[in-house]
Amino acid sequence: MTAEILSVGTELLLGNIVNTNACYLSEKLASLGIGVYVQTTVGDNADRLREAIRLALSRADLVVMTGGLGPTPDDLSKEIAAECFGMELEEDPAVREQIAAYFQRRGTAPDQVPDNNWKQALVPRGAKILANPNGTAPGFLLEKGNKAILLLPGPPAECKPMFENEAIPWLKQKQPGVFYSVMVRMVGIGESAAAARIRDLIENSVNPTVAPYAKPGEVHIRVTAAAADEAEAKSLTEPVVNRLYEEFGSHIYTTDESETLEQNIIGMLRERGMTVATAESCTGGKIAARITDVPGASDVFREGYITYANDVKSRLLGVREESIRRCGVVSEQVAREMAEGVRRASGAEAGIGVTGIAGPGGGSEQKPVGLVYIGCSVGTRTVAKRFCFSGNRALVRTNAAQQALVLLRQMLLEETENM
Repeated sequence: MTAEILSVGTELLLGNIVNTNACYLSEKLASLGIGVYVQTTVGDNADRLREAIRLALSRADLVVMTGGLGPTPDDLSKEIAAECFGMELEEDPAVREQIAAYFQRRGTAPDQVPDNNWKQALVPRGAKILANPNGTAPGFLLEKGNKAILLLPGPPAECKPMFENEAIPWLKQKQPGVFYSVMVRMVGIGESAAAARIRDLIENSVNPTVAPYAKPGEVHIRVTAAAADEAEAKSLTEPVVNRLYEEFGSHIYTTDESETLEQNIIGMLRERGMTVATAESCTGGKIAARITDVPGASDVFREGYITYANDVKSRLLGVREESIRRCGVVSEQVAREMAEGVRRASGAEAGIGVTGIAGPGGGSEQKPVGLVYIGCSVGTRTVAKRFCFSGNRALVRTNAAQQALVLLRQMLLEETENM
């Protein structure tokens, strides 16, 4: 089966919204063995949308559309898709009840629901309705002959659950055999270095296939096999995954596609009965935020300090004024003292300290914008590393937070080895 992704919304063309749905859907479809050869973005215009749907249907078995299912007059995806398949729209009482219930949960009585929302209760006759517990717009699956259109809401919080819960089971039924994927996630190594070490796998593997993906501060390698059943497909991936572990060892932090680096670290801390605290300057709380975004972080996270001013670093963390005068606030020594100081202040077994120049101003020839020192203290050891990140302020801070977590994980692994 081949598919095309058609993203609908003038706001996407204007750059007001980043099209994360297309990225997500491409990855998911690839993991199911469905080839995506074209992605298209079209505005909220009936003629252009009609043309885009017809062109996509001429090239692909499945057109996956996101957006344009809202209540406003310029939300036209359902109407134009139904027209292309010759389907009439009719009100569905069950969908109308679901919309009323959605508003009622938010304190709005049915007679107070805006009239334009009832437009979302119109469904193409003969279409499969896809439930949307997270919004008012249902999704739809339209089939005609050997062609299909899958209509998904635009908001990612609605699109992703609907695709997972409603679309994937249908897609698996349509595919001959099964596809099984393993995502090997790594840190502490760049994409080009990783790809060079497994070039033979990338270039020569057919079933399973091996594909590397660069992520911010990480490398992901997807191993996908096709077979008659899942057990056989899984058995095909195992030798390749074993080879990756032999090649990259502790750089690999998970093969669970849903597990993030911060989730992995929280699991490591919990297993070791340890806690962590953070002292951040240029990252402004990003490290603490990533950790505490994970449910259950309270088991291991003690507290976080944002210490921008020099006197605050000294007063709260015990950073020596002499170190600041002699080495500068952006220095290896200060990062070390911040990491050790936050451990003392919090009573945590692990501490992170970050100091740097995120920009756009404040840099010099000796200490340019993007220079960041990250300290990590675990057990009896404290390590500080120097980084020089490129990009704007947001990118520098994001990369610094990522590398701080990478360093913490590395220190935890080394502490275990030395025990």
